[in-house]
Amino acid sequence: MPSSFHVESADGYERLMGRWSRTLAPMLIDFAGLADGDRVLDVGCGTGSLTFTLEQRRGLREIAAIDYSPVFVEAAERANSDPRITIQQADACALPFENDRFDRAMSLLVLHFVPEAGKAVAEMARVVRPGGTVAAAVWDHYGGMSGMRMMWDTVVMLDENALPVRRKYCFQPMMRPGEMKQSFMAEGLADVEETSLLIRMNYRSFDDYWQPIAAGEGPLGRYVSGLEPEKRKAVDAALRAAYEAGEPDGPRSFASVAWACRGRVV
Repeated sequence: MPSSFHVESADGYERLMGRWSRTLAPMLIDFAGLADGDRVLDVGCGTGSLTFTLEQRRGLREIAAIDYSPVFVEAAERANSDPRITIQQADACALPFENDRFDRAMSLLVLHFVPEAGKAVAEMARVVRPGGTVAAAVWDHYGGMSGMRMMWDTVVMLDENALPVRRKYCFQPMMRPGEMKQSFMAEGLADVEETSLLIRMNYRSFDDYWQPIAAGEGPLGRYVSGLEPEKRKAVDAALRAAYEAGEPDGPRSFASVAWACRGRVV
């Protein structure tokens, strides 16, 4: 499962996105639904935002988690102390589980980084029993990520070479309205529903906002890391000005929207 997400370190990812994944995780769980005794699969667990939120539901029988990145798997395994949880490296497009193994399969902020996202949905449906639930959420990069769009739109004003990279970021798989719903239906899921989930990304300062990207995390971090020094200096200054917007540096809050979809296995 090739991924378009660039990982420098688990700690860097936590500062970039993990803290927001933990905010979004309970909302996806509520949308997907849970019942006591459920066996649940987390597809693309990252550092464990969804896995360890599921852990708080004491009635669950089993929580299995997979991720393609050994960096994430190692970090999640270090954080785990619950015997109900197992974590392993695996491909979302070839899940290492038998048919009908789980009651629910969930994927949080992963499918848009999977080039063959439809195949991952099919695999989630395969390993869930009839009557069980498949659910996923992805960011709406084009219309729902104001803080991140501010970064990309600022960069392309200074470097036109960033234009194709921004386009790829804005239109990754499953991000267009209705796209995830159509994929779920195409893979045979029934009673498919799509909605949007809203959180706030609250930053303490410009450094809190920009430092994970500046350190090379994620698609934009990888891009700016390759800029020559003078252009990189100009990008840093322009982004600071955009963040501060004429006011002193300090806390800022950005609305962030994710698409969410769920369907029933038949």
